Amino acid sequence: MGALDEPLTKLVGDRTAKVLADSLKLRTVGDLLHHYPRRYVERGQLTSLDELEIDEHVTVLARIEKVTLIPFRGRKGDRLEVVVTDGRSRLSLVFFNQGWRQKELRAGAQGLFAGKVGVFNRTRQLVSPDYQLLDEDATASTGAGSAAQQFAGRLIPVYGASAQMPSWKLSICVETALTKHLGDVGEPLPAELRERHDLIPLPEALELIHRPRSQADRERAQSRLRWDEAFVLQVALAQRRAADSALPAKPRKPRAGGLLDAFDARLPFTLTEGQQKVSAEIAADLATEHPMHRLLQGEVGSGKTLVALRAMLAVVDAGGQAVLLAPTEVLAQQHHRSIVEMMGDLAEGGLLGGSELGTRVALLTGSMGAPARRQALLDMACGDAGIAIGTHALIEEKVQFQDLGLVVVDEQHRFGVEQRDALRAKGEQPPHLLVMTATPIPRTVAMTVFGDLETSVLDQLPAGRSPISTHVVPALEKPNFLTRAWERVREEVGKGHQAYVVCPRIGDEEPAADPKAKKKRKAVEEDFEEVADLGAASDERRPPLSVVETAEMLVKGPLSGLRVEILHGRLAPEAKDEVMRRFAAGEVDVLVATTVIEVGVNVPNSTVMVIMDADRFGVSQLHQLRGRVGRGSAAGLCLLVSEMPGGSAARARLDAVAGTLDGFELSRIDLEQRREGDVLGQAQSGVKSSLKVLSVLEDEEVILTARTEATRLVAEDPDLAAHPELRTALESLLDEDRAAYMEKG
Repeated sequence: MGALDEPLTKLVGDRTAKVLADSLKLRTVGDLLHHYPRRYVERGQLTSLDELEIDEHVTVLARIEKVTLIPFRGRKGDRLEVVVTDGRSRLSLVFFNQGWRQKELRAGAQGLFAGKVGVFNRTRQLVSPDYQLLDEDATASTGAGSAAQQFAGRLIPVYGASAQMPSWKLSICVETALTKHLGDVGEPLPAELRERHDLIPLPEALELIHRPRSQADRERAQSRLRWDEAFVLQVALAQRRAADSALPAKPRKPRAGGLLDAFDARLPFTLTEGQQKVSAEIAADLATEHPMHRLLQGEVGSGKTLVALRAMLAVVDAGGQAVLLAPTEVLAQQHHRSIVEMMGDLAEGGLLGGSELGTRVALLTGSMGAPARRQALLDMACGDAGIAIGTHALIEEKVQFQDLGLVVVDEQHRFGVEQRDALRAKGEQPPHLLVMTATPIPRTVAMTVFGDLETSVLDQLPAGRSPISTHVVPALEKPNFLTRAWERVREEVGKGHQAYVVCPRIGDEEPAADPKAKKKRKAVEEDFEEVADLGAASDERRPPLSVVETAEMLVKGPLSGLRVEILHGRLAPEAKDEVMRRFAAGEVDVLVATTVIEVGVNVPNSTVMVIMDADRFGVSQLHQLRGRVGRGSAAGLCLLVSEMPGGSAARARLDAVAGTLDGFELSRIDLEQRREGDVLGQAQSGVKSSLKVLSVLEDEEVILTARTEATRLVAEDPDLAAHPELRTALESLLDEDRAAYMEKG
């Protein structure tokens, strides 16, 4: 497969290669051939123009409806306006001082038009777009010859492109690569696997994905390329699973009549069926001689912390120690308080009045005073603290354990692999690992589907939890709805309950608005004829609402007379703790906060949450946030306030959150919108994904079948000695960063 590693400079020249590298990160022939078309268009099948997103680089197929040359008033120059249509909607193309284009841009002609979508006077537009006409007698503006002849009898590929490299220029580069190097493409899939699953050879798949003559050609190519991505990735994961299973770990079996039994006997309620099932799965893993690597997925309020605590007590019972790593001090303190309360005198081992079966529960955060910090470090090092709870402070080099047996990571997407790895390295042997999350981020969903993590699911809510109703409040379209939202807050407080108001910003961090910038923008808007691109200038949004400003507005306005306080990450630790203590004690009616209250905060008396600028939060965040209400016997209410218009993608996201309480369904929606991220890397979005045609939502059957095939092959040939081209494909997939990620994961 060496030819695919050839630099593009040899194929397309230095100038074009630089554009491909800078704008699309394509540097080799292999990169180019694996840059598949984003979609395909057929002659006569026009692009739906009303679905174009502002600020997106697009390539559209449309028909020219009207061409107008407008001279500038009182000075030299002109503006050429071209209106194109899909038959329903219109898009404006604007060219400055290029009146000569009238000769080729004629009404009735069809063409591909590429540029960045802007907006002016509420009309979508492309300013000075690249284009390629598809009339039989028209030649391309790029000088590449007749587009009609170039794409005769084929679907027209539309590539993910850039301003410097429109789709049809990419087509020319790809055509050159296919002509020169298609015969040099290797075959990573074993022949017997291709035969079993009726897959075409890779060179044929690459030809058909870039140059299909029919939809059937495209589907055959995609079917083969999905298998390449799924199988090579599954081989990497199978090798890692095999390596993990060979690592030694100390079995941790709780003793009869020990700490875990004593804790269970004191529980004032019965575990749900789900909690019992998941606890049994974890107990079985802890009893093995290889490290557990398990994801605990549970709905907000499903009792994940209780299940994790029982696992930690089992490890302490077996003579080891357990650590709970939390992403924020507020959450670490909350966990510490609730665990100590649940355990009672079992959390006072060795202390006066403590149970003889008990242990100590240490808390370690970055802001603790020196005496408390020294005591926590001592208790962990000597083993008196069987359970340690803390933030990133637990990862510091000076933190030591006598016998670390279990690491529990809460809200695992908040931590990097390096941080988890540093904590696990504190055990003499690899400790067992349990990661918890309420709504998986996209990469976690992907890893789960790929079978890299053993997964336990809690989908039952414990008795006593109340339903949460969620509604979108369109603040601009229906301002009376926002007025009613504040009335609902007053009504709930009047019943003796409490409320949260969540804002995306603290409010004391931004400098004052630059008056020069405002003046410049005003001048830009007034003198459109001299501006090349007004998309960003005319579509600016106001800054997100802040805690400080919102609290002041509420105190002076709709919530005057209520006890309103603020909470955010830049308050001193003592101040944060005091605010949360007073709120939990019912001494505060309304808490205006940032997402610092997103996870772990448990105040059963809170029944209503108003999330301001809700469109600025992700799906997972919104689901987590609303889980702070409805934790007691009274029903919960969550109001998502947004100024985004109906029909926009942002509003669709909010409607989805309002439409379901199912965290699994929301994670799928999140994944559809953000993609799965790089399954083998640290990117948390689809930007750097190694998956191009494979979807973890739509192709689960392919993925699971590929997992079975990969597991079988790795068991027979762990080092892939008999499959050199597969090994080469694996090395290409696992660059240095991804390989390191796999090692640490």
